[in-house]
Amino acid sequence: MAAPARPPAKKAFALRLDPAVHAAIERLAGAELRSANAQIEMLLREALSARGIEAGQSAHPRRGRPPKG
Repeated sequence: MAAPARPPAKKAFALRLDPAVHAAIERLAGAELRSANAQIEMLLREALSARGIEAGQSAHPRRGRPPKG
């Protein structure tokens, strides 16, 4: 039996930021109850959308126990 297909993992890469920009992102993320990573992704999506580019959304992994059978 083949293993079930898994959605692609998030792409990881190094990002160099000016410390002042990183601090501002962390403050904004804290105020909006997000992680800095989630805040950066949201800001990038907003910037793409403002330029008329839709990035779409990848399928999220299913949570919880797999169904029996």
